[in-house]
Amino acid sequence: MSEVILSPGVFQIESDQSAYTQAPPALGAAIVGPTVGGLPMVPTYVTTYSQYLSLFGDVFKSGSYYYEYFTSMAAREYFSNGGQSLLVTRIISGSAYSTYAQATVPSNVPSVAGIAASASWTVVAADTGSWVSTIISAPTPFGTVTYTLLNYPYLSAGTNARQSATSMLVGMGTGGTANVTLAQWANAMTGAINNSGNDISTYFTASVVGSVLTISSKLTGTIYNSYAATHSYNYNSSASLAFTGGTDGSSATSFTLEALSWGDQMNNTSSMVSGALASGSAYNVRWEVTNSNTGSNGGTFTIIVRRGDDNNNQKNILETWANVSLDPQLPNYVSRVIGDLKPVYNVTTNQVDFQGTYANASRYVRVASVTTPNVDSLDNNGNFKSGSYGSTLPQVGSGSYGGSFSGGVADTGLPKNMNEYIGNGSSTAANIQGFMPVDYTEAFQLLSNQDEYQFNILLTPGLGLDTSVADNMISTVEGRGDAIAIVDNGVYNTTITQATQNAAGNSSNYAATYFPWIQLYSSNLGKAVWCPPSTVIGGVLAFNDQVGAEWFAPAGLNRGGVPSVVRAQYRLSQTDRDTLYTANVNPLATFPGTGVCVWGQKTLQRKPTALDRVNVRRLLIALKNYIGGISRNLVFEQNTTVTRNRFLAQVNPYLSSVVQRQGLYAFRVVMDDTNNTPDVVDRNQLVGQIYIQPTKTAEFIILNFNILPTGATFPA
Repeated sequence: MSEVILSPGVFQIESDQSAYTQAPPALGAAIVGPTVGGLPMVPTYVTTYSQYLSLFGDVFKSGSYYYEYFTSMAAREYFSNGGQSLLVTRIISGSAYSTYAQATVPSNVPSVAGIAASASWTVVAADTGSWVSTIISAPTPFGTVTYTLLNYPYLSAGTNARQSATSMLVGMGTGGTANVTLAQWANAMTGAINNSGNDISTYFTASVVGSVLTISSKLTGTIYNSYAATHSYNYNSSASLAFTGGTDGSSATSFTLEALSWGDQMNNTSSMVSGALASGSAYNVRWEVTNSNTGSNGGTFTIIVRRGDDNNNQKNILETWANVSLDPQLPNYVSRVIGDLKPVYNVTTNQVDFQGTYANASRYVRVASVTTPNVDSLDNNGNFKSGSYGSTLPQVGSGSYGGSFSGGVADTGLPKNMNEYIGNGSSTAANIQGFMPVDYTEAFQLLSNQDEYQFNILLTPGLGLDTSVADNMISTVEGRGDAIAIVDNGVYNTTITQATQNAAGNSSNYAATYFPWIQLYSSNLGKAVWCPPSTVIGGVLAFNDQVGAEWFAPAGLNRGGVPSVVRAQYRLSQTDRDTLYTANVNPLATFPGTGVCVWGQKTLQRKPTALDRVNVRRLLIALKNYIGGISRNLVFEQNTTVTRNRFLAQVNPYLSSVVQRQGLYAFRVVMDDTNNTPDVVDRNQLVGQIYIQPTKTAEFIILNFNILPTGATFPA
């Protein structure tokens, strides 16, 4: 507060000029690749590795062994070395982005049993020398399956060979010239169907009443009405009968749950073994309604989410949602409490669309739909209206299917047999952990939205410069201008010559590559596995920023060590490192007693400028991120001296702090009448010019040892 000077005296005025502009919050890395679980093509921020595991999983089974994606290992390296935020984008093969496993929760409405379909006909007496065959045609999603039964009512001694026909399920085997009776024929036919021990006895049953033979489906449903039976007899007489009468059973649905993780690993079928789902696993879930209050003061229920591999005697409860209702007007409405939001990638618009209304509170499921909401379930006194909700509330229990989920889509990519392309010398650029390079392109297009997704490092472990898609990755960060891409050089067993050739086809100061592959210990698998170098480079950059700043070189013994690496594929000599560094490939060197260390910090830019170094490019990214944020606040402000001074008052102190923290030698910022002339102002432009002198790193230390004779004078 200023003092009014009216009479003589001493006036002391404070002027606080110590204010400084705080540095912007550090941005994190973005990683693109396959994961075990999670939402496909929905970039998701995670701030800890445990959060990553809960959303995206760690290991999966392929063949007889378990494996871990590079994505998971890179996330662990990043967070264990000080990373604060990671934007994860899961890729899949195909475009079934919106199809997730679901589970229907039945209501208290009584169930109606379905009816089995059947086909019947009257059996004719078989004369001597005649034959009878029955063919059942069963349409399936994979084509029509035909079940054929042959029955020979008359078999002479010379025709016994017919019994060995491959399509014959049963032969009468009476021998001699005796005819068989109709009863014998019918009994043999039903035995052929009911006791064959193959699919026909699994899905069909047969019975005989008098001379009428009936074949029925064992399961109920209208789907069996599309089956047909053809009965042939007396060589050229036949009858074709369709299965009819099948009806679907019905159980009214209270609401439907949908898994929040995409893929067929969320399917755990309805098969139960001693209270456990036969295909339940640690990577899927099941549901159970533990309480449904249909009393006069009821209208609420409790639902729990259980781990898929638990059993009814030892429940592994992941979440409990108590006292929820089906009334959309109440705060405990089940969709409002659990959440019903579904983000889905839209291929046409290249953005993530959101279905639903309420944010997801559950980590595992969302409410896909409520069949019959209990609207206005409270009376004027705030009590539940008796009987207005009883039939629509869910039943207590896990329904007819043990609380299982179904309908999840399997990934249509390459076979996930990891031994095909990791560690055995047969790696190809076309198979990246079971995915093709083209599977990454849509993710790069999505991440090109700079306003929506913020990061300063882009990682795609396994995607190398030996693929054309690497150009898409580099173009993405170049277009954004606020991130650097860490691109792997090539597949496992790439040689030094191949590595330099792969790098020669690129020139960008927004990308860097490293060599060779390294071996990491996977705590999730309990063994060491081979990984591309970008798996650990994200962690190196995170550690560099934690102990220094973005403009420090992420290399050398102080900030480039990678103690988690078991070994590098090649122990590079000085000559090898010279060859690689000349080609803008950053070596991962191995030193005795030190281990593996990043021994280079070049970008892929071939032209020798300050931006051919990683630390300078990351310095520019940090400065542009901060100054761009300040400038965004000035858009639509008055183009006056006041506005310009606001800009200078924030930018100058920040750049001074960068000088003090060894990022710049010097700088100058100009935003005044010299570059904001009247014609510039009339064009509604505000122009600022920033001059910087980035600090250089000491990459080549030259020590001259001069040997002088005794008594010589040392030079000044």
